[in-house]
Amino acid sequence: MARYYYASTIKEFLQSNTVLQVLCQGSEFDINLAQRDAWQKEIAILKDLLQSYEHGQVIMEYDIPRLGKRADVIILLNRVVFVLEFKVGSGEFLRHDIEQVCDYALDLKNFQEASHDRMIVPILVATEAKSISIKWQKSVYDDDVYEPLCTNSTLLQDLVKNILADNKHDIELTDLDDSQWICSRYSPTPTIIQAASYMYTHHSVEDITKTEATGEMLKNTTDSIIEIIKKTRERGEKAICFVTGVPGAGKTLVGLNVAIQQFEKSGNGDNEMAVYLSGNGPLVDVLTESLARDKKRQADEKGEKCNITDARRRVKSFIQIIHHYRNDYIAVLKDDGSKLALEDGKLQVDETKYKKLNGEKFEGVESVAIFDEAQRAWTKEQLASWLSRKKGIPNFPYSEPEFLIWSLDLRHDWAVIVCLVGGGQEINTGEAGISEWINALNGKFRDWKIYMSPNLTDREYDEGKVAERLRDNPNVCFDNSLHLAVSMRSFRAESLSKIVHDILELDAADARAEYDQIRERYPIVLTRSLDKAKAWLKERARGSERYGIVCSSQAYRLKPLAIDVRVNPDHVHWFLDDENDVRSSLFLEEACTEFQVQGLELDWTCVVWDGDFRYTPSGWVHKEFLSSKWTNINKPERQLYQTNAYRVLLTRARQGMVLCVPEGNPDDATRLPEFYDSTFEFLKSIGFEVI
Repeated sequence: MARYYYASTIKEFLQSNTVLQVLCQGSEFDINLAQRDAWQKEIAILKDLLQSYEHGQVIMEYDIPRLGKRADVIILLNRVVFVLEFKVGSGEFLRHDIEQVCDYALDLKNFQEASHDRMIVPILVATEAKSISIKWQKSVYDDDVYEPLCTNSTLLQDLVKNILADNKHDIELTDLDDSQWICSRYSPTPTIIQAASYMYTHHSVEDITKTEATGEMLKNTTDSIIEIIKKTRERGEKAICFVTGVPGAGKTLVGLNVAIQQFEKSGNGDNEMAVYLSGNGPLVDVLTESLARDKKRQADEKGEKCNITDARRRVKSFIQIIHHYRNDYIAVLKDDGSKLALEDGKLQVDETKYKKLNGEKFEGVESVAIFDEAQRAWTKEQLASWLSRKKGIPNFPYSEPEFLIWSLDLRHDWAVIVCLVGGGQEINTGEAGISEWINALNGKFRDWKIYMSPNLTDREYDEGKVAERLRDNPNVCFDNSLHLAVSMRSFRAESLSKIVHDILELDAADARAEYDQIRERYPIVLTRSLDKAKAWLKERARGSERYGIVCSSQAYRLKPLAIDVRVNPDHVHWFLDDENDVRSSLFLEEACTEFQVQGLELDWTCVVWDGDFRYTPSGWVHKEFLSSKWTNINKPERQLYQTNAYRVLLTRARQGMVLCVPEGNPDDATRLPEFYDSTFEFLKSIGFEVI
């Protein structure tokens, strides 16, 4: 699919009588009369605007993949990129429209290679508006992006002329230079929500990756998995494949991409339904709602009927929380009233608890199950303990990997499991790592084919014991394309991870040196005032960029600041709704903890630091608030959880963050200034600006 519907030099545009025809041919949708009329009006306005210019480029309906939208018009004139969003027939400048054209400009500046050294000017054109932008100014960020301008069709020409006069260059670009702009590399770093939305709409992952190499790598891995699914189906086999990757390489994107592609196939009558499963409840909830809203919006734009309930149901058919999926199978297990029934060591299904399918045996809807963070599946002991407490099922005999393989093994025809595996991560209590998957395949499910990345044998996975465990298994096939070797993370994100690591390791010198490399592009500021922190967030955000307050789940003494971690915000509304909804992160009234934000991101964050995690020269002091006082956390694993909680909080912002360390209160024994002062001084020593 082309990145644009129409593109030409200004000279060619002025001479052409077929611009509308080319636009209609370029669209992947049916063009209604209203759209044709809008394009005709835009073309007339543009031809009037550009009569006096000899060189430059006109691009219409230019794709912005990260945002999943198209900019109406891009005009390249004398090193200036004008981004025009038309509202034909409108007399108002709506905030949403202003944010939209600003988003386009920021995306082009940050991710379109040929825009890095050009001025970007976003202009909203409400053709019938009475009032306009009287003055224009470059952004306070000094990044050569103008603040959004608003004008009508009559005064657009004067506005463009004045902007060009304000940005004169001694050397003008040629038409050849401008024609290369459209072909320059687009290297976005989308959030997981943006990436999933684009894949759901366009069924492609390549256009939303940082580099061509990254996009090709994700495509190759996806294609390999799709081929394994095809081969397994044709042979009537059962197979499992293990996908590995460096941190930030896009394993989750691959999983979602496979689930979406299989979902589309199932809609065409193919029996290849797939489900993406994650233990991260907030991530699943936010993704589900975001995709459902996108589906409804697209249907509305096409004039099709689609209510939000149906859209949500459609998305939930291929994105689910793993615990819900597991519980569906637990509900049909056979038992004798006191214990579960086993036959040859395997669980059995109770025929009275389900409606028989195909006249044979019970089987789920999905032929393909994709398990994200597969190394975090539970051990037999952890799952047995949970089922005993929550479901009243004693002595459950399987680990979670065994049970999940068993659930797909019930299918009478074929099945594929895709395990997305992260390496080099601390294993929390009750998490099995990759070994339980291997043990299950060597034991009860020895007939399953195993496709795996060769990197799964590295030391960071199961301490390098995978090869030894699979030595006598004849069904192993290594596939290099099942490893994602290139990170999708931006340079800023990689550097931020190092800075946060140094902070948590109390290495102020290294943190300072690392921060010096990105401070111009990723501001981190420090304050004692939550009001100043909120004001800073609002000043920094542009367009539809999101911001919000985050804090530790142990931050119990932020209540005097109107932050109560015992009250869980609605994370869906918090992440997705606008500033008019009091539940939105943008309202800055509710804070999310590490449990709600893990795996998700904001553009800007305020991290509010409480007395639960205090700096001392000899190490971080870990505290929890019980009854009416702070007490020590002594268990090493709980200390690690708390450290990792702050690691999550400090790495949620894509653009920058403010760290708020309260001053405390000498009259409150639970909020004494000494609980906070040493932390503030340590962070200040790293070189963060104090506001």
